[in-house]
Amino acid sequence: MTEKPILASASPRRIELLRSLGLDFDILPSPCENEPDMSIGPQAALESVALAKAETVRDMTGTDRLIIAADTSVLLDGAFLGKPRDRAEAAAMLRALSGRRHTVITGVALLRGPDNIVFSETTQVFFRPLTEREINIYTATGEPLDKAGAYGAQGMASLFIERIEGDYFNVVGLPVCRLGLMLARMGINILE
Repeated sequence: MTEKPILASASPRRIELLRSLGLDFDILPSPCENEPDMSIGPQAALESVALAKAETVRDMTGTDRLIIAADTSVLLDGAFLGKPRDRAEAAAMLRALSGRRHTVITGVALLRGPDNIVFSETTQVFFRPLTEREINIYTATGEPLDKAGAYGAQGMASLFIERIEGDYFNVVGLPVCRLGLMLARMGINILE
């Protein structure tokens, strides 16, 4: 590989995950703000958003470099929980998640010229029951405000998670194991 891939995201968590793999990449956040179309199903919806983000960066730059794009969302009772607008909405989301299982889905798109690989990863997350005091303290930290579902599994909200079934890193924002396999199919073998 002669050229560095482009990460079409400004997510600090995605940046950190890719850096932890030793991958050298450039960052060019996609301005694409497509809403997931639930009529095609949650996985397909997030895959479509990820692909649109990658295509937007490709069209902006005119590059044939590999572009990595992703979109993560929390699904509860058939509805997406995006990033909360404020503390009140974050608290409402946390109340809804309290004592329940929910699904985290990340759609990922790898795009190089006309070639692409698009996939999604699904992880089940189980929250213990939360008290109003815990919700108020957590939302006051500001941590939930830039995260889908109003929590970050890698932060203070780790205190709320009883267990996870599936890829932990998917909950953080990028399914690292599967991403590594798909990168290899695109000619980037991280361990070599």
